Amino acid sequence: MNFNSLIFKDYDVRGRYPDEVNSRIFRLIAQEIGLFFKPKQVAIGRDVRLSSQNLAEAMMDGFASLGIEVIDLGLITTDMIYFAAGKYRFDLNIVVTGSHAEGENGFKICRQGAVAIGGENGLYKIKERLLKRKQPFKPDKQPGKIINRDILNDWVQHALGFVDLKIIRPFKIVVDTGNGMGGLVMPPIENKLPGKFVNLYFKLDGHFPHHFPNPLIKKNSVDIERKVKAVEADFGIAFDGDGDRVFFFDQKGKMITGTILTAMLAKAILQKNKNETILYNAVCGRIVPEIIKKYGGKGIRVRVGHSLIKREMRKYKAIFAGEHSGHFYFRDNFYADSGLIAALKTIELVSRDGRSFSQITKEFSKYCPSGEINFIVDGKEKVIKAIEQQYQGKASSIDWLDGLSVWFPNWWFNLRASHTEPLLRLNVEANSPAVLQEKTEGLKLQLKKLKAKIKR
Repeated sequence: MNFNSLIFKDYDVRGRYPDEVNSRIFRLIAQEIGLFFKPKQVAIGRDVRLSSQNLAEAMMDGFASLGIEVIDLGLITTDMIYFAAGKYRFDLNIVVTGSHAEGENGFKICRQGAVAIGGENGLYKIKERLLKRKQPFKPDKQPGKIINRDILNDWVQHALGFVDLKIIRPFKIVVDTGNGMGGLVMPPIENKLPGKFVNLYFKLDGHFPHHFPNPLIKKNSVDIERKVKAVEADFGIAFDGDGDRVFFFDQKGKMITGTILTAMLAKAILQKNKNETILYNAVCGRIVPEIIKKYGGKGIRVRVGHSLIKREMRKYKAIFAGEHSGHFYFRDNFYADSGLIAALKTIELVSRDGRSFSQITKEFSKYCPSGEINFIVDGKEKVIKAIEQQYQGKASSIDWLDGLSVWFPNWWFNLRASHTEPLLRLNVEANSPAVLQEKTEGLKLQLKKLKAKIKR
């Protein structure tokens, strides 16, 4: 069967629409999934991208053609599909979304109980079966029913159950959902919380007329930074397009890194739950394991990626996991990530503390991070190996847990190939701004000599 097999990734299926992903290929993928997993019921939701309804309907039609019952969840955030998988225990659960990638679309899939399906446990087998397929799919004599179901109210109640509403203080909060799926869930949440909300771009609009909802790209967070300062808000909250990642901004409009928010949440969780295990990905800064140890937890460093982290959380029965990229996972949320639950937990944390957001984060701002720097390069693994050779015998230690991590007493860096995009990602952290600048510029120069170009 003819299609671009590169749309199958480690964690999901994703590609450019309509060249690489379209209704034809999504219908075929759904049929192959149906034959491989043999579900009786499949729940399917979608984000607000202009192509998502077309792709979701194609998948629903593909499953129904095999006699499989389809639950149409309509517009949902990605974390709502994990909730559906855990709460209602549908056999398979799919959300059509391009996640953070502009101009792309795809889907994420999980089993009953929110067990993620990635490349290692199903997606690559589906790809191989499709590539080898020569015969068309045989439709069932009795097509499956397609049933509409609205799970928003149940999801909101579930998320609110993670915090004590009685102690939430009446903050002034700026919320930017960038016309993405956060605009679906935040209105009912705000109705349950005290204080004043200044909302930016809540109308669901797949054209994303104001900015693309990916706050990690600087130009996309300019509006919320300005608004927080203009209205003298206590802090700001921004969601990505499919609502599964969350980003905070202090009262000065400064974005809080995923590393610092992971450390903040880890401290708050361990203060109430002693001796628990917390996972953090290989790119998180050194403050995270330090805080976990300080407050009596067991920290385990793991590879980047939602399907891998969920598997490791189940293995260690971890109470919480955090990623530098804004994904936060909770054991009581079926070991799944949720931007909304992380947002609520952070609001509760700040309410209990009583200090300003910037005063709270000062405890965790011990080190200087570069932020993620992306490079376009041919032969990613060859380049990483060449960088490793330059530090062999010089570094305190080197590991390959996820890409290349090189450690020195006063700085370290991670260089890894993206699993979702054709990029190398560099993160540097140092004990001082001067060391950070020196080492970051040095690495940029080394990568430039290896023909890597910074992606602006």
